[in-house]
Amino acid sequence: MKFNFLTIFSACLILFAGCQSKSQPNGENTTDSTALTAQNGQTAVSKIDVSKIKVADAKTILARKQVPILCYHQVRNWKPTDGKVGKDYIVEIQNFKDQMKMLADSGYHTILPDQLYAYLNTGAALPSKPIMLTFDDTDEDQFTIVRPTLNKLGYKAVYFIMTVSIGRKGKFVNYMNKEQIKQLSDEGNVIGSHTYDHKNFKKYAGKDWEEQLDKPTKKLEEITGKQMTEFAYPFGLWNAEGIPELKKRGFRMAYQLSTKRDENDPLFTIRRIIASGYWSPKTLSNSIKNSF
Repeated sequence: MKFNFLTIFSACLILFAGCQSKSQPNGENTTDSTALTAQNGQTAVSKIDVSKIKVADAKTILARKQVPILCYHQVRNWKPTDGKVGKDYIVEIQNFKDQMKMLADSGYHTILPDQLYAYLNTGAALPSKPIMLTFDDTDEDQFTIVRPTLNKLGYKAVYFIMTVSIGRKGKFVNYMNKEQIKQLSDEGNVIGSHTYDHKNFKKYAGKDWEEQLDKPTKKLEEITGKQMTEFAYPFGLWNAEGIPELKKRGFRMAYQLSTKRDENDPLFTIRRIIASGYWSPKTLSNSIKNSF
């Protein structure tokens, strides 16, 4: 992928939001997975052997109360060149810190996919006021700004990586390198797939499955040394026809945005909402309560 393409792609990604909407047998990992629970405001490690979890029927999963899941993109201060639409997907640094402080002060505890998977399938207990934080598109500020902010609060997150941009320096944004991605993984965060170059999942055909799923999965597994089980749809767009392709590649859950979950495959249409750059901590708090 040439640098000129990446520059154009980065601009388009900001303009069109990287994701479309702002709120609103399955593969199994045969190894024990580490999840986080909360004890006295601190994070403690517990083991969830996801290989022993039997996938529940769709009706059972849909009946469980949804866990709030937030989707972030860039975390940086606005620039004069940022447009009105772009600012929706760029949360300024102090606002992001204030949002995270609001979550902590409100008693929210971050969870990771293993915990969500166990809860949805078996009803396993979650910490009080669970929430999942997710970050899309590999932006470097997710390492330099987000990581230390979350570490201070004992929070963990899921980072959905777009592999075309790994290690790249762009005109509008820089991206995380392999070492930073591995460090996030080693520190107990979860790395998930967000395709090669953000192509619309609904349009995949032929070699797209290899280019957008197989090769990125292999690359991320080489970087982290861990199986990729989580997938985020570019633009939040999905179709039922593509879900079997995710299943046979070992993905366990897939995340859209705010549309209704699929009645047959709710694990592959898990809802998130985009945390808008225009939202104050109070607005975010209200949006979480109203959306989930």
